[in-house]
Amino acid sequence: MEKTLDLKYTYTEKKDTRSGFGDGFLEAGRKNPNVVGLCADLIGSLKMGAFQKAFPERFFQVGIAEANMIGLAAGMTIGGKIPFTGTFANFSTGRVYDQIRQSVAYSEKNVKICASHAGLTLGEDGATHQILEDVGMMKMVPHMTVIVPCDYNQTKAATLALVDHVGPAYLRFGRPSWPIFTPADQNFEIGKAVKMIEGKDVSIFATGHLVWEAIVAEAMLREEGISAEVINIHTIKPLDETAILESVAKSGCAVSAEEHQVNGGLGDSIAQVFAKNHPAPLEYVGVNDSFGESGTPAQLLEKYGLNAENIVKAAKKAIARK
Repeated sequence: MEKTLDLKYTYTEKKDTRSGFGDGFLEAGRKNPNVVGLCADLIGSLKMGAFQKAFPERFFQVGIAEANMIGLAAGMTIGGKIPFTGTFANFSTGRVYDQIRQSVAYSEKNVKICASHAGLTLGEDGATHQILEDVGMMKMVPHMTVIVPCDYNQTKAATLALVDHVGPAYLRFGRPSWPIFTPADQNFEIGKAVKMIEGKDVSIFATGHLVWEAIVAEAMLREEGISAEVINIHTIKPLDETAILESVAKSGCAVSAEEHQVNGGLGDSIAQVFAKNHPAPLEYVGVNDSFGESGTPAQLLEKYGLNAENIVKAAKKAIARK
């Protein structure tokens, strides 16, 4: 389907966003000697091996002891280190929520919690590993910055941006190969949304893997004479309320699209902005109060309605409610 559409963005390569983190992390280590890495027995999965090889004295394999990893990272910040912790999103948040809240966020420690295999698209590992609540958990923690980049290049840029960012941060990325459609030399600004496509009939606010699906959906809508604006909300917290309000003031309705539970995710944050500033129809594309299951990423995105076709349906619903 993508080949027959007039897409505003194209790609020549697909690559997993976790590799964007790995390559960004290595570059971060070269740029700043205070950057250190900690991993909970998943060096290969988190693509942290290159950093470990380049800086063995700055890398700590803590084993399957995620709570200990967060505690160690918090302690390292006291000596001026900038620790990046790495494990699956499920273990980076749900398993260690108390340690993040008490040891990192409460005292605003400069820890970067880097989480791979988020959402449904880790695929065959199944429901126990497919965390869909992590963005909600992390955005509710005071002082926490929450970032969900959309492709390899943006994940690499976000990783580098976190080196200079002071304070706790959660960086969420994934396992599957995904289109690379943002610039390699992009300037990643934490908290600043990126307008990907200009439009006037409906605003599509997407994050993570769903940004690409939103780009495909825009082309599908355009074929039907509907002008959709696509905005990449790579930072969930702090949220770029200005970009959201400027877009909905023009379109009058919106769709949120995310690889996460509808409850507690990006859509909820946007709904709060609308309620306080500019009430407007909002349709949600996300997982609706359920766990995932085993399957390929493509199968799961289709089954749970996280694809371009469902963004198109949601956009038409939102427009009808204006």
